[in-house]
Amino acid sequence: MIEKIKVELGEVQKTLLLPLWGRAVESQKENPGLVDGMAVEIINKIDHDFTTITRNISWLSQFSWVARSLHIDKTILGFIKNNPKATIVNIGCGLDTTFERIDNGQIIFYDLDLPDVINLRKNFFQENERRKTISSSFLDDKWLSQLQIIEGILFIAAGVFYYFDEKQIKDFFILIADHFPGCEIFFDSTSSLGIKIANKKVLKKGGMDETAILKWGIKSAKSIEKWDNRIQLVEEFPMFEGIKTGLPFKRKYGLWMSDLFKIMSMIHLRIEK
Repeated sequence: MIEKIKVELGEVQKTLLLPLWGRAVESQKENPGLVDGMAVEIINKIDHDFTTITRNISWLSQFSWVARSLHIDKTILGFIKNNPKATIVNIGCGLDTTFERIDNGQIIFYDLDLPDVINLRKNFFQENERRKTISSSFLDDKWLSQLQIIEGILFIAAGVFYYFDEKQIKDFFILIADHFPGCEIFFDSTSSLGIKIANKKVLKKGGMDETAILKWGIKSAKSIEKWDNRIQLVEEFPMFEGIKTGLPFKRKYGLWMSDLFKIMSMIHLRIEK
């Protein structure tokens, strides 16, 4: 019997198990909205009891992680169509498998996360000249000098920024603007109501520690433009917009209601030169 890999992570970092589980579950459905074979493989290799997550996490939360991945894939593919040798930085990568789905054979891709997460990733992913890891907090500016940029840079962040205070994210965006004029940033956000729902129903019921709470909720992405005149909003749209599903009407209605109240959104920013 093959010995399973133990998960030894900080409380916030443990939340990476939620979207990993969500993608794996989706991949094993009869008509999946996303196929992520690597997520299934990782789930089967790690030593973690997913019973609590399976029992308590709603279908809506599970599908939101799928929708988020689909939006990120689409945005990256659009970006590298115009910039085939672009640099993509996956902030707070967790056990994300985006590279496996979007690699065009030319991009440079960085997976960035805290040391315990990167150590865990090394059990499943191999670095090469185009796929690299950075062991650091994204708030520490020292890692910026490690980036190799040939043709444009896109930062992506899935399930990351709302764990931090608004000032921390503001300072980070200004830091990015100072170092990489012309870059783009694509990430998911949630409203104040979404913060309350996530902290009560998703994290706690998913067996996460109370220290892993969400903090930063956004009413409108237009407010981010006020942080610095170089920050320009490209687009903001609700999480399930444009996502094709084979879900029954009742569940489609649930997605529609979530979008109506702007519980979860995707935000695309560009830093002007």
